Amino acid sequence: MKKVYGSAAEALEGFLHDGMLIAAGGFGLCGIPELLLEAIKESGAQDLTFASNNAGVDDFGIGILLQTKQVKKMISSYVGENAEFMRQYLAGELELEFNPQGTLAERMRAGGAGIPGFYTKTGVGTVIAEGKEHKDFNGETYILEEGIFADLAIVKAWKADDTGNLIFRKTARNFNVPAATCGKICIAEVEEIVPRGSLDPDSIHLPGIYVHRIIQGDHEKRIEQRTTRKKEDA
Repeated sequence: MKKVYGSAAEALEGFLHDGMLIAAGGFGLCGIPELLLEAIKESGAQDLTFASNNAGVDDFGIGILLQTKQVKKMISSYVGENAEFMRQYLAGELELEFNPQGTLAERMRAGGAGIPGFYTKTGVGTVIAEGKEHKDFNGETYILEEGIFADLAIVKAWKADDTGNLIFRKTARNFNVPAATCGKICIAEVEEIVPRGSLDPDSIHLPGIYVHRIIQGDHEKRIEQRTTRKKEDA
């Protein structure tokens, strides 16, 4: 089965449609599938829902899809760093489903494991719990959260072989693994595709069984907030 494709647009061909739910890996600007997001923008797909920790910044990451009004809803835990995200939400132009960060990661992981729902204490007594089922276990109250089952997952990895085995680099691993597993289809962009058999099996973070298509490309690797000290103070 062919998994390696020449471009993001080719890899996405046949999978994009209006109104779909897309799980996107990454945290801030770290480990985000920037090439696939650009291709989704160019496709013109509309009314999209994204399950992602955040929406990047105004002109990078999911932020570019907010600029073109292609996103209908965000399922996120953080909305900072993106003025357009905030503007659209406050103006009622964008739906937002807030999730505590750990809950969002677990919702993706649960979906990938075929688990439709789970109980958690996180959010009990807050607006997060409104409208959700409550249940007591051993004298403690929990709320029911649903697993995320996405139409498509897009992720960014460091290395892959042609069967789709993936290795993520350091903190770029973040949301990428749970996002990848919860999609009916998973497409990964990577920095390097290596020969089959050259990856140490113990170092593989995501087995190729989860990955349907792969692309290799050059990545910008922006820094979201650059914080430095003066040389003389270092």
